[in-house]
Amino acid sequence: MFFEPKNGHGLPHNPFNALVVPRPIGWISSRDSNGIDNLAPYSFFNAVAYTPPQVMFSSTGTKADQDGAKDTLANIRDTGVFCVNIVGKDMLDAMNATSATLLNHVDEFAHAGLEKEACETIDCARVANITAALECELIDTVVMRGGQNTVVFGEVTGIYMNDAYVIDGKFDISKFTPVGRLGYMDYAMVTDPFELIRPDAV
Repeated sequence: MFFEPKNGHGLPHNPFNALVVPRPIGWISSRDSNGIDNLAPYSFFNAVAYTPPQVMFSSTGTKADQDGAKDTLANIRDTGVFCVNIVGKDMLDAMNATSATLLNHVDEFAHAGLEKEACETIDCARVANITAALECELIDTVVMRGGQNTVVFGEVTGIYMNDAYVIDGKFDISKFTPVGRLGYMDYAMVTDPFELIRPDAV
């Protein structure tokens, strides 16, 4: 099968998201100019640079109670900061709860029954006892084709790692089972990590 996306795919569901998998989930916390916290998952998320560490996520679509944006994007434009909370198996249900479309004055932490902790380098909250979190300052936003697609780039200014997962000097993902996004309504868990040495590694 081959198709050009502009002409449609002829399938019951769009297969695009099911091809680029698994995708890490950026569980983004932000705070609006009135101090109301927001928390929402984004599956178009990844790291994009190592030194200095930088990340990106893409916000697609809008909300009726925001001006051409979703709450997360609107907050980041106002404050210039955000935090990426790393999702493990134990937080899967809470993460899903925060994906609900709520009014912009509703705190998703409270909606999902989550406790907060203050970030160290930015004026933002992170999920308490989260596996890991990346505190970020906004670098830039880029509006992409389609009109409702905006990519957010941030520099990581602080990194929190739960001490329970730092084993022998490494952050051990086998201890918390990371969750990734697949296509359709599907997710995956990393349960069988392995090491592969590059040919030119010394």
